[in-house]
Amino acid sequence: MDWKLEVVVLPVSDVDRAKAFYVETLGFRLDADFPVRDGYRVIQVTPPGSACSIIFGDGLTTTAPGTYLGPHLIVTDLEAALKDLAARGVTVSGPFRDTSGVFHHPGHAERVSGFHPERASYGSFASFHDPDGNQWFLQEVTQRAPGR
Repeated sequence: MDWKLEVVVLPVSDVDRAKAFYVETLGFRLDADFPVRDGYRVIQVTPPGSACSIIFGDGLTTTAPGTYLGPHLIVTDLEAALKDLAARGVTVSGPFRDTSGVFHHPGHAERVSGFHPERASYGSFASFHDPDGNQWFLQEVTQRAPGR
């Protein structure tokens, strides 16, 4: 049986501001905007090329806005993604890599500026924050690990 990650619920404080950021600024596809009733609204957006969507809105989670620190968006060309985000007015931290060469530590611990020296798949990162402070990471994957 397949188990597929379909949706991630993101905590935001201002639904319309989040919608504008994810749809207008980042260019994510708007899949749904259901204003069910006062205090309950569901918005679903999907990053280009992704099978997993993001849901945010009113009355969806008790998680505090700005506390998501780590969802990853995978890109095949981090340099192009950084240029695209800069053109959209998004402030990005990176590129960077971790001294371990495997994954990144939380915060800025063991972070080294620049791309992975060999541009190894899974080895280069960047990050940005949404208007609430939720932190997203970009990870460059040019060749998937076996079985992926």
